[in-house]
Amino acid sequence: MKAMTVEKYGADQQLQLTELPTPSIGDDDVLVRISAASVNPIDYLVRNGNFRLAFKNTFPLILGNDMAGIVEKIGPNVSKFKVGDKVYGRPNPNRIGTFAQYIAIHQHDLALTPQNLTMEEAAAIPLVGLTAWQALNDILQLKKGQKILIHAGAGGVGTFAIQLAKHIGAFVATTASENGEALVKEMGADLFINYKTESFEDVIDHYDAVFDTVGGDTLERSFRVLKPDGKLVSVSGPPTKEGAIAYGLGFLPKMLFSLASKKIRKTAKQYGIPYHWLGMKPNGEQLSQITALIEGGIIRPVIDRTYPLSQAQAAIEHVESKRAKGKVIITVETS
Repeated sequence: MKAMTVEKYGADQQLQLTELPTPSIGDDDVLVRISAASVNPIDYLVRNGNFRLAFKNTFPLILGNDMAGIVEKIGPNVSKFKVGDKVYGRPNPNRIGTFAQYIAIHQHDLALTPQNLTMEEAAAIPLVGLTAWQALNDILQLKKGQKILIHAGAGGVGTFAIQLAKHIGAFVATTASENGEALVKEMGADLFINYKTESFEDVIDHYDAVFDTVGGDTLERSFRVLKPDGKLVSVSGPPTKEGAIAYGLGFLPKMLFSLASKKIRKTAKQYGIPYHWLGMKPNGEQLSQITALIEGGIIRPVIDRTYPLSQAQAAIEHVESKRAKGKVIITVETS
């Protein structure tokens, strides 16, 4: 099969079109012929080596963390899917590789694609959809009538999170540039804050929740806008020991994660608000619930642009530039 790979870790590594064996499948696996994949910030972070101590990657390494495709083959224990099914999903972080013609993925990490989406549209959903779902529902436990600040609302995760928060019934404030204003309002945002000209903490306060997708100074300042019993979750801040435990990682990652998050945990303690880091987990059942929302017309994907598999390097550079509005998609030809 054809795949886009890197030979080693490094920000300077260029994705190369490579011929590799089609992956074999285990008893609980599904072999998916990939129709489309999406590009996410985690892809260049994996390439850079940010997760080298946490996950077991081998080289040449196929990048890519979510996809949509057609079931080509199933293992003997697979009961959820049959050959020919249209599926989408986010593979386990130890088994990434969706910038390719095929992937072997555990059946529990898959769901049937929404019937009202193309394969390219479906590929835009798994990683951002599950991230927003687990942040808003599992950690923040967002409720109708509450106020939430969602950072970077025009991005892939942000556009999904705004729609999900509005479905829940929350009041949504979001940060974006002037170029993203129309999009975030179209997604349902109640309050747009131009992060280039305004400091969000001077505009809002006494909020119930913050969903941070930016990290750094933005994350630290976010504690200022919360109620005393408010909640904050970040996907871009430093990982925590609890996150390492949730992923079943060993002693060294636990120690390193604990050290990495020491400063932000100290800041959180000063405000009396826990710091939650979300390392999203694959979950086919949650993805099925997301499918229902999409088929019900409640949530729709937002696609910035598409690239063919052979131009995956250009696609990842576009995402890395942080100029994308919504998702960047890679289309895959199987011949």
